[in-house]
Amino acid sequence: QVQLVESGGGSVQAGGSLRLSCAVSRFMYSKYCLGWFRQAPGKERERVASTRSDGITRYADSVKGRFTISKDNGKTLYLQMDTLKPEDTAMYYCAARFYSPLISLPVGGTCPEYNYWGQGTQVTVSS
Repeated sequence: QVQLVESGGGSVQAGGSLRLSCAVSRFMYSKYCLGWFRQAPGKERERVASTRSDGITRYADSVKGRFTISKDNGKTLYLQMDTLKPEDTAMYYCAARFYSPLISLPVGGTCPEYNYWGQGTQVTVSS
């Protein structure tokens, strides 16, 4: 089993920054997708950013140029969030999907599905 634990959420004024962390208990395989999602009250879950073991990253248009996804050499995923806006207020979740050596990463640099999820960390941005 794999556990993901997010941290780093909080309250910040518009224009400020936060860095979210996601500790992954173990990596089942060396091929993986890791992602950040968010969900605001009354809204659907939104993909924020993803990173893959081949180095490909993707961002939602709403966060491009402001958010940066990264992974350290260990088992921690990060989301650096700069120039925060009130519309960034949401619960943020990290997610993971691992691919065995016999399975290729999805084509097109995408990460279409995840099967491990964290419990979330709240981000609140005030105007």
